[in-house]
Amino acid sequence: MRSPEGAPAWLDAFTAEERPDLWQRARTERTFEPLWPEYNQHGTHAAEYFGALVPRFAHLQALFVDRRSGDLVARARTIPFHWDGTLDDLPSGIDALGLRAVAEPRPPTALSALAAEVRTEYQRQGLSAFVLTAMAAMARRAGLAPLVAPVRPSWKDRFPLHPIAAYGSWTRQDGRPFDPWIRLHVRLGARILRPEPFSMEITGPLSDWEDWTGLRVHHDGSYVFRDGLAPLRVTGRVGEYWEPNVWMLHTVPT
Repeated sequence: MRSPEGAPAWLDAFTAEERPDLWQRARTERTFEPLWPEYNQHGTHAAEYFGALVPRFAHLQALFVDRRSGDLVARARTIPFHWDGTLDDLPSGIDALGLRAVAEPRPPTALSALAAEVRTEYQRQGLSAFVLTAMAAMARRAGLAPLVAPVRPSWKDRFPLHPIAAYGSWTRQDGRPFDPWIRLHVRLGARILRPEPFSMEITGPLSDWEDWTGLRVHHDGSYVFRDGLAPLRVTGRVGEYWEPNVWMLHTVPT
């Protein structure tokens, strides 16, 4: 695939269909896993749809390579799904989206972002915008406009006790969204559709949660933890956590 317009000259872009070796390399070397909190890699349902992306939807996954060094720089993961364009038919979060996408017998009509990942050492160079632009380009080429995104707000972990509906509406003095990741989507033309408080479920034994987060829990109750966007609820040595997201819509020119 072509690199997004305006991308650095040293940045090459390929779909996983074009370069399955790069996709496998990213998985084998665990290139992008350090970008995510450990707990976030153990979604109750996430493996069912993230695991289906390649080879089934390989043409809708993108990898970005630094041609100077050969380093994997960034990755765009998306999934097509059937959506009639109404809020009533919009899935109730990333889990519902992914499960619909892999089980729905009807042909897809839209594309959803799942993850836009840029390696830490390449951040703060504007590459996230190019990753999102590449997602929109893949949607356009596949005839899957619009592009939606269940956005994981980048500063929500600083305010885990505030409902996502409130947090997602916060703005700066200039009127732009408070959250940097939401703000970038808006800068690229997206608009907020709705907050989603129960987007991704991560339920597991308390011992796992203690390993993932460093918490030491002795009683049932609700707990905030490092990198968590919402509290963890502990009942009977089982931890239940629902990651909130904000649905956003990018209009893709056809």
